[in-house]
Amino acid sequence: MMTVYDFSAKDMAGKEVKLEDYKGKVLIIVNTASKCGLTPQLEGLETLYENIKNKD
Repeated sequence: MMTVYDFSAKDMAGKEVKLEDYKGKVLIIVNTASKCGLTPQLEGLETLYENIKNKD
């Protein structure tokens, strides 16, 4: 069975990022488009990120 750690994505510079590199850390994964209606939720996600970014 696959887990989230079997996936990779490209960062904003186009470099491959393996999710397995983040095993044991908190992950926030958001997949949205600017016109999908969920964009207003990004502010809340940014707040969540600021609250947990330094926790292991």
